[in-house]
Amino acid sequence: MILKCSPTSVATPALMIQGTCSNAGKSILTAAFCRILLQDGLSVAPFKAQNMSLNSYVTRHGEEMGRAQVVQAQAAKLDPDVRMNPVLLKPSSDTGSQVIVMGRPVANMSVGDYLRYKPEVFLKVQAAYDSLAAEHQVIILEGAGSPAEVNLKHHDIVNMPMARYAKAKVLLVGDIDRGGVFASFVGTMEILDQWERDLLAGFLVNRFRGQKSLLDDALTYMEEKTGKPVLGVVDYLPNLGLPEEDSVSFKNGLFEQQSQGRADIDLALIDLPHISNFTDFEPFLAEPDVRIRLVKTPQDLGRPHAILLPGSKNVVADLHSLEASGLASRIKHLAAEGIEVVGICGGFQILGRHIADPHHVESLGESLAGLGLLDIDTVLEKEKTLTLKSGVHLPSGCQVRGYEIHHGISASEGPPLLSLSGDEDGGVLSADGLVWGSYLHGIFDSDSFRRWFIDRVRSRNGLAPLGRIQACYDLEPAFDRLAAAVREQMDMARVYALLGL
Repeated sequence: MILKCSPTSVATPALMIQGTCSNAGKSILTAAFCRILLQDGLSVAPFKAQNMSLNSYVTRHGEEMGRAQVVQAQAAKLDPDVRMNPVLLKPSSDTGSQVIVMGRPVANMSVGDYLRYKPEVFLKVQAAYDSLAAEHQVIILEGAGSPAEVNLKHHDIVNMPMARYAKAKVLLVGDIDRGGVFASFVGTMEILDQWERDLLAGFLVNRFRGQKSLLDDALTYMEEKTGKPVLGVVDYLPNLGLPEEDSVSFKNGLFEQQSQGRADIDLALIDLPHISNFTDFEPFLAEPDVRIRLVKTPQDLGRPHAILLPGSKNVVADLHSLEASGLASRIKHLAAEGIEVVGICGGFQILGRHIADPHHVESLGESLAGLGLLDIDTVLEKEKTLTLKSGVHLPSGCQVRGYEIHHGISASEGPPLLSLSGDEDGGVLSADGLVWGSYLHGIFDSDSFRRWFIDRVRSRNGLAPLGRIQACYDLEPAFDRLAAAVREQMDMARVYALLGL
């Protein structure tokens, strides 16, 4: 099956950022270009035809899209819009995903089912692009994986076929920190068809450490070998303070970073096999008195000051995993000893008494006991809840806001945790208040609430509360730092020439 398309008639200038591999830095660099062009007075929007990620977000219209394009929209100072990410794949197993098109779930599909659906969905992708491009002066597109994956090229809708449709020139990004970056560039060129090479305008070396003059011979070789220039060498930029796109950075130790100050508080984040929206806990990385660490086994867990259970794309399977590993028993034991336990979305459901899946949303219809730490019973329904929420955290009085994405409907008998718009409550507390959960993703983005939570943990463990906000979870300074670094290290005059601006 070869997917065909005719280039769009919309003449909006466009640039696509592709990579030699996954996690080469495409998402962050797309955000950087969005902010640079915005700073230069242009109306710019991001676009990614298809994103595979378990980190998602709900727009103000109640539509679901990938978090990476949300961050890029923020870089461009735009409201997140599902046209920026018309297809979102949320893996639910090794061979299948929930397919979300224009913000709404279509079906759970196997790989084969989705391949048969691709020609139809590519038409929807093209329509979304045309509509978005008609409203902006520039579009910065992001690719996926690598354009040289020979087993995927014939049905690709994200990389070169999308670049051809958008009439976009392509920059190929390689991660030099992994090694072999120039071989990856040359190898990619060898695999590309001639029409794809014609779209490729140049290379971008990412995550460089060291003296750049040492690369001079390699950069000259690249242009002589391929006929394409290296348009930039971007430094390794640690601790950007921007949300990560997917689980690659998470699994590679994102939450093992040590705080700059004295890490008095130890937070244990449970590593669920189908973890989703781990970005809920990234704001803790900025807190000077907190260490947040990833926990996979009972031995890793130890005795933290609090335990965090994240969201899950398959709560039934993840609950089985917790039981099999012994973590479930250990979490219950620590909760009985007064350790605070927090669950968000899927983690909230796991903390309850019972989870039922009568409609086979995540299983073959299982019904199983939860950890029994909260008085809730959950039924996984066919329809997905997608909504933005704001309100008050009742124990602290702090204002909170965020979004809900879940199939589960939970009936509660416990004390309410939140008073949210449109609901009597938005979460549940245990009788002693030390176990609590909510469907509200983003609750810890609130600086005042996050500090209240940390200070309560401090007080309970004999430490003086700090009493005032220590870290501001504000992405604006991070976007500006990123843009300044990339602008300095890119040949922006040639980028503008590629865009015809």
